Amino acid sequence: MVKPTVISTFAGCGGSSLGYQMAGFHELLAVEWNQNAVDTFRLNFPDVPVYHGDIAKLTGEECMRLAGIEKGQLDVLDGSPPCQGFSTAGKRKFNDPRNTLFKEYSRLLSELRPKVFVMENVTGMVKGYMKQAYLQIIKTLRGCGYKAKGEVLNAMYFNVPQSRERVIIIGVREDLGIEPSHPKPQGGAMSVRKAIGHLPKGVQGKHEPQIIEAWHKAKPNQSLRKACSNVGSFQSVRLDPDRPSPTQIKAHLNWHYEVPRHLTVQEAGCIQSFPDTFKFAGSKGQAKERIGNSVPPNLMKAIAEHIKVNILEAAN
Repeated sequence: MVKPTVISTFAGCGGSSLGYQMAGFHELLAVEWNQNAVDTFRLNFPDVPVYHGDIAKLTGEECMRLAGIEKGQLDVLDGSPPCQGFSTAGKRKFNDPRNTLFKEYSRLLSELRPKVFVMENVTGMVKGYMKQAYLQIIKTLRGCGYKAKGEVLNAMYFNVPQSRERVIIIGVREDLGIEPSHPKPQGGAMSVRKAIGHLPKGVQGKHEPQIIEAWHKAKPNQSLRKACSNVGSFQSVRLDPDRPSPTQIKAHLNWHYEVPRHLTVQEAGCIQSFPDTFKFAGSKGQAKERIGNSVPPNLMKAIAEHIKVNILEAAN
């Protein structure tokens, strides 16, 4: 059986790519500009060609040449344009230049004409005045000749041990005559213990006494800063072993639930649903950034499987 095909733009370290791979897709090309992300991607996907450069300089013609396809042949174009300008953790400036990269994605969408597209972004883009940006994105994507629909999905209902809400926009080329749809939740939330309990507990980290004291005072899923004023960060919490982790961000690693120390890169990867065997290139700080910016592989696996069965197979 021929595998459905995908091209991943803004590929990062390969969270989406791994999800598509697990769902039985063949990735023809990954597009990414960050050197460390490319290094990590190549460590884990040595057989996938990578366009390492600015997406604004990648023409549709060159993209198709690198992927070995013609216009209209691709099954899925995937992309998660940088979202910091929409994030509720930031200043949420409507004209933030990072919010315009979706236009490069839509340009490639028009030039490649895949059967389906998938775009992921933060929920900040559908909240308050930033919803203007979301409506403009939907209008632009539909103008490319697609039926498009967005839904907020929480990764914790798709075998990811983390509460992580994201807007997932799925589009289907109009000539296929199929309405876009999203996967339904696949079960209850997975606990942190189930994700990382098999890994070594480790030892206490080398932290200042006040940090250790704050860790002991912190309740499950509470930040050290809330447990003790002016200590630690509001965005770095002592995890609850029996619940999903709060959303992981690139700037911080949360704290282990049994030992006063930050999570290891491997543990943080598992909470993002990367397997133990996934490799991260570079420093711990770079790995944190890769994990925090990635799409949880198990969430994308569920989306890809849904598209495969309910859209691509239905179109054949």
